[in-house]
Amino acid sequence: MTVRKKSMMDDAQASGCAGFQNVSAVTRRSALRAGSAFGLGLTLPELLRRQANGEASGGSFGKARGVIMLYLHGGHPQQETFDPKPDGPSAVKGEFGAISTSLPGVRFSELLPRSATIADQLVIIRSMSHDNPNHVTASLPAGTGHRHPPGTPQTDFPPAATDFPAFGAVVDHLRPHQASSLPSWVRLGPLMRRSNGTTLHGQLPGFLGGKHGHFAVDQKLLKDDVRIEAIEPSTELTASRVGSRQSLLREIDDQRRAIDRSASAANLDEFYQQAFSLLSSSATRQAFDLAAEPRALRDTYGWTEFGQRCVLARRLIEAGVPMVNVSYCHTPSGSWDTHSGNFKKMKESLAPTLDAALHGLFTDLKERGLLDEVLVVVNAEFGRTPTINKNAGRDHWPWVYSLALAGAGVRPGTIFGASDNSAAYPAESPRNQADFAATLYHLLGIPADTVLHDQTDRPHRLIIGQPVRAILA
Repeated sequence: MTVRKKSMMDDAQASGCAGFQNVSAVTRRSALRAGSAFGLGLTLPELLRRQANGEASGGSFGKARGVIMLYLHGGHPQQETFDPKPDGPSAVKGEFGAISTSLPGVRFSELLPRSATIADQLVIIRSMSHDNPNHVTASLPAGTGHRHPPGTPQTDFPPAATDFPAFGAVVDHLRPHQASSLPSWVRLGPLMRRSNGTTLHGQLPGFLGGKHGHFAVDQKLLKDDVRIEAIEPSTELTASRVGSRQSLLREIDDQRRAIDRSASAANLDEFYQQAFSLLSSSATRQAFDLAAEPRALRDTYGWTEFGQRCVLARRLIEAGVPMVNVSYCHTPSGSWDTHSGNFKKMKESLAPTLDAALHGLFTDLKERGLLDEVLVVVNAEFGRTPTINKNAGRDHWPWVYSLALAGAGVRPGTIFGASDNSAAYPAESPRNQADFAATLYHLLGIPADTVLHDQTDRPHRLIIGQPVRAILA
């Protein structure tokens, strides 16, 4: 494992009685951060319990106020992104070379020149590994940290209401109701699915119920004057009529509640309230106003749908939305599922799109002073085969792949783990999706012993892996 870190100053100690600080060992700033992290609303006993567990004593725990999760549907080839093998066997290394980065001794694929300039600010995990090569079911642990029960077939089948909830749904569940009209969890881009129509698992609220679902923005974003349709009232539901329409629905709901007390009805109540809040809120309209961004800044992210989703993600995170998922594409068409023409697709579309968007997002967050409190993750269900097939493609490969992180709570310039000379298997420090989830929840300030209850009140451990502590600041 290689760990490189630039020098960083510790948080300044808050002013106040030294004796009290010695007793509590919690600074004013850390107490505020722990108490406000994602609106978890910690009590003093809870703070002390976390402190005893080593969770609330500063450092990386709870450092992330917001998370932007970039999901590369299909699985990016580790060899053509963050783990090139220019000296590997000729049959597996591919057509592209490797370039030096801003982190001495570390190389990225030549297809990521912009990302290479910020390598000293990134964390790359090169030893992610599991054994599920199916897009649909491997996406569940990628998006939740939990696999399907043993014996579940690794085939395409629809998500179930009993699935473990996605990261965003958990954040929405643990966050108490807020006066802000902004949603807790936003998805930018399509609900990702396969060509047969099967939705990738790990994108939905599962057993937490529909009231903890995401707010979706699924439309083209490339126009200069783009308007976000999801927050635009319909022609018959104008702002002036929202109040009266809400009163009417409330009267109807009063009658319905006398008849139907089901969980689905309760979920519907919350959907109504969120819809009306969104339509009537100027703060919401401002947060979603992508057209307000200067054209020059939007250009830095790349004038692609994925790049512009990343611009909007930054606006939402800056406005206070805690979790934003950015989908790369809809179906395998245009995705990272490069069974044929891998090198052509990587050179002409996939790598340049990711390179511009990741560099633009990182730079923008840094210039706005947001990196200390916002975590960016490049995630996927798996990587691609070390061997090249007869169609010049790479097939599914979960046994080793790379993830990238940057921002709140992670140690800049860290390369964790390693793959072998063919980028086929971990050479050191293998970690799985449950460990990634444990790391994410640690950064969100969610305790390791958190238990969720499904809609039948059955308990489920939220965190079953171990944080990758070597990447934490």
